Amino acid sequence: MSAATIRGMGRLCAVALALVAPGAQALEKVEFLVAGEDAALTRALEAASIILGAERDGQTEAQDILSDGRAEYGALLNALYARGHYSAVIHVYADGREVAAIAPLDAPARIDRIRVTVEPGPRFALSRTTVRPLPAGATLPEGFAPGAPAESGIVIAAAGAGVAGWRDQGHAKAKVAAQNIVADHARATLSADIQIAPGPVLRFGRLAITGQDRMRENRIRKIAGLPEGERFDPAELDRTASRLRRTGVFKSVSLSEDEAITPPDYLGITAAVVEQKPRHYSLGAELGSLDGLTLSGTWLHRNLMGGAERLELGGDITNIGSKTSGVDYMLGVKLDRPATLTPDTNLGLALEFGHLDEADFSADLASVSVTLSHVFSDSLTGRAGLAYSYADITDEVGDFTYRDLALPLGLTWDRRDSKTDAKRGFYLDAEVKPFVGFGITENGLRAKLDLRGYQALGAEQRLVLAGRVQAGAIYGASLLGTPRDDLFYSGGAGTVRGQPYQSLGIPLLRSTIATEIGGNHFLGASVEARVKASETIGIVGFVDAGRIDVGGFFNDIGDWHAGAGLGIRYATGVGPLRLDIAAPVGGDTGDGVQIYLGLGQAF
Repeated sequence: MSAATIRGMGRLCAVALALVAPGAQALEKVEFLVAGEDAALTRALEAASIILGAERDGQTEAQDILSDGRAEYGALLNALYARGHYSAVIHVYADGREVAAIAPLDAPARIDRIRVTVEPGPRFALSRTTVRPLPAGATLPEGFAPGAPAESGIVIAAAGAGVAGWRDQGHAKAKVAAQNIVADHARATLSADIQIAPGPVLRFGRLAITGQDRMRENRIRKIAGLPEGERFDPAELDRTASRLRRTGVFKSVSLSEDEAITPPDYLGITAAVVEQKPRHYSLGAELGSLDGLTLSGTWLHRNLMGGAERLELGGDITNIGSKTSGVDYMLGVKLDRPATLTPDTNLGLALEFGHLDEADFSADLASVSVTLSHVFSDSLTGRAGLAYSYADITDEVGDFTYRDLALPLGLTWDRRDSKTDAKRGFYLDAEVKPFVGFGITENGLRAKLDLRGYQALGAEQRLVLAGRVQAGAIYGASLLGTPRDDLFYSGGAGTVRGQPYQSLGIPLLRSTIATEIGGNHFLGASVEARVKASETIGIVGFVDAGRIDVGGFFNDIGDWHAGAGLGIRYATGVGPLRLDIAAPVGGDTGDGVQIYLGLGQAF
């Protein structure tokens, strides 16, 4: 490719970037010059430059430098087209010789200087913009209009939108049949006329499956839920792939469409899957200076009976070494079966045992539950269940046994861009749990809400503002008629950092004995400012507050407390490592500095 064939126009001034690297074998100098005063274009070309990338990597071999120089023309030309410049002049010189003119067998043994010059020429505008035919309801990119900058990406996106519009209406074989793209250098305009061949309306054919090992083929079909015999829809393909990936059985899932149509109008789909190891275990730990150490672990079998049944054994031990309470532990077993009733409905069975040793009571707990969860979309999930709970409570007054049958109903709406380190979006989890009590347990309803929001600021998103609101309430049952583990407390890493774990409750006088119990109304709020100091280090400032009430929010019986502090985050492959240091700033439930160590953001 000769630079002389890339013609430019206009009188231009030069912007230069010179990089000098030490060392006897390194290039003495790399010059990268872009004519004009378009700083954004210059940055785009510098980012696309293969030569500059090789220089930063310390490339010194002459043969490699020449290879990069030959590729430089195309890389810069693509970057120029992407910004609407179609009459550029590009030169790449190696020690004064045009790289494009150096024959492979005439390559020098050493190269000391590289000089790249770019004259972008004028920015072209679109003159004609047609995509035809278009189906009803199809929309083209906003920038694909006469007079708009003729960026190559807009033209490509317009062609893609035309094809996608037909595919959305069942024309699976729609494609670009012809394209007439003409650049008028005299007028600095670009004409784009794109013709689409829609092809026939097709229906889904039979799903073929390859690559499975332990998974039964009939269960893969059930989980995939491909609507065989119905009109082709790309969204259905996406949902099919998502369902298979959600099982956790496969480490890769890819769907491909048959090249040929099966008469009369069927399009076969092939699912190529690769199973991952069925067994998995995980260990976790969190440390708080006052709350003590928390240890957790799970053992998981992803495919227990060849139908993607997930068996999970888990347990945790909390408050080890706590200064405010004893050691708590929980043990549980869960069995989940996907594609029960519908491809998007999961059946879960759970059995759990535990012991709580809190500051104001101790409890032996047991529960058994069955839950149906349904995936409405990639971000919205609902659940409904039936649960029986048993709690044997001991406090300073005496022994009490709580038993109840509950119908928990929940909804989770997750629009975060990351589950472990979100920068944008929101998360909402809401649950209502009506329960029927037996013995001393009264009938009632427990409701709780967890709402989180995230907003990154700045072009590089180095500052993220994060906020969280928690709320809970119990209606119908009195304090003493509500299972103690269903009541609300505040304090600790999950609510108010800087305050001792569950340090805020409601003072209660029973049988002349003063004790403390959880409330039936709770409000919590947290605000964080997360600053990215480097690629791996983040700094966080935060304020948390919580309030516990009885009989309603903000009444005379309730109280509040708050904490604030600073934290450090260290980025890892599984989420940031978290270190927070906090102290009380409101209320009288704690004093002194507390330290929290864990994995993942606080919320």
